[in-house]
Amino acid sequence: MATATVKVEQISSTASRGNARGHEVVMDRPEAKGGTNQGMMGGEAVLNGLGGCFMSNLLAAAKARNIELKNARADIEGDMADAPSRFTAIRMSVSAQCNSPEELDKLVTIAERGCIAANTLRAAVELSIKVV
Repeated sequence: MATATVKVEQISSTASRGNARGHEVVMDRPEAKGGTNQGMMGGEAVLNGLGGCFMSNLLAAAKARNIELKNARADIEGDMADAPSRFTAIRMSVSAQCNSPEELDKLVTIAERGCIAANTLRAAVELSIKVV
């Protein structure tokens, strides 16, 4: 079984830096929540991770099929609940310029099925991905 590894270390009184394979992401809270706004909050990073994972799979699926995508974009929203703080639903809207709408629909399905983040989150929240 393969394993993904990320190391996260404190860089200030409110911020941390994550490192995976030499790539870094800074995480913090906004000033309104007692942070210094040096980076995304954890929940935002979860949504960003979902979008990045999905987009990577979308672009790879298009490339493998010699389908040209332009201006690909994923807009992601997460509905939040308290006690415990969590996402209860996540919605992703995907848009791109593609040779035909049928090709984009197929690529989105392939990307969704191959996305580790989507496959993980789907077991915990209501997750929907659609082409717009």
